[in-house]
Formats: sequence, structure tokens, C-alpha cells
Amino acid sequence: MAHEPAATVTTPSAAALFEAHMQAELHADLEATMATMVDDPHLLNLASGTGGEGAAGVREFYATKLIGQFFPPDVEFISISRIMDQERLVDELVLRFTHSQAIGHLLPGVAPTGRRVEMALVVIVGVKEGKVAYEHIYWDQAGLLIQLGLLDPAGLPVDSLTAGRLLAFTGKG
Repeated sequence: MAHEPAATVTTPSAAALFEAHMQAELHADLEATMATMVDDPHLLNLASGTGGEGAAGVREFYATKLIGQFFPPDVEFISISRIMDQERLVDELVLRFTHSQAIGHLLPGVAPTGRRVEMALVVIVGVKEGKVAYEHIYWDQAGLLIQLGLLDPAGLPVDSLTAGRLLAFTGKG
């Protein structure tokens, strides 16, 4: 007796999903951004403590802290490494930009300084049923604040030049 093949559900790869998610954010499209996410997502920027939990919390975060102020127009995303499987994508990046506008998710309450920034960042994206389930985002907040002139590094075990060294060590810069 012949068996019918099981129905195959195709979902976008984690990379394609995250690219669609990022493009929606970059284009300040709240609805398209939320459409890439599960019904009960969460997002946490660990260095600044910003983010949201559940659809309402994530929507509020995007609407007030990210959409329209994601990054300044001169932002450069330099990929260092990417690891992914069906459940997770981990991106290691260096970002460069001029702090020419408010960036509520990165620097809540900080007015633009006009200074140039180079920072390392790691994004961990959880994928469930072909959609973004969560984002956990890490960066060196102390190094960022030093570059912006908002933190005096004297006597502190911090270094604002680690992103540049990462680029040099990996041959990306």
C-alpha cells in the first residue's frame, strides 16, 4: 500500500527571517517588524535594560524606543561571525555610526553627542515556528559611554577600543 508523503511545512531559514526582521526595523515599519515575531515574544537589550515582554510589551518598546530611531543613517554593520541552527541565530557584529540622533534602545535618555562610535555587539535570536521568538542583545556599554564622552575611564577596568581590536584580530577592519 502506497503512503502519501507527509505535508511539509517550509519556514524561512533563521538568516532569512532575521534579515526580514532587521529590514522592517531599518525601514521603521512596526507592523512588518511585529509580523516577523511569534505571538508572545520578548526582547532584552542587556546593556541598557530596554526591551519588552509579550506582544504588547515588545510592540510598545519598538514603537517608543526603536522604530524611527533604530540607528543613525550612517550606521555600518560589519559582520564578524554568525552561527545558526533551526532554533537560534547568533550574530557577532561591529557597528560604526555617528551619534547624531536619539537612540532610545541603546542610550535611553541620552541626547545626541555628534561623536563617532565603533562598538562590538552580539545578537542572539531565538526562532520558533519560523518566527522570531526572542532577541537578547549584548554590547560594551562602558566602552560606548567612554566614546561618547559620558564616562571617564580613569581608574576603571574598561577600554573603548575593543571593537577596533576585534576588527583587526579578525581581518575585518
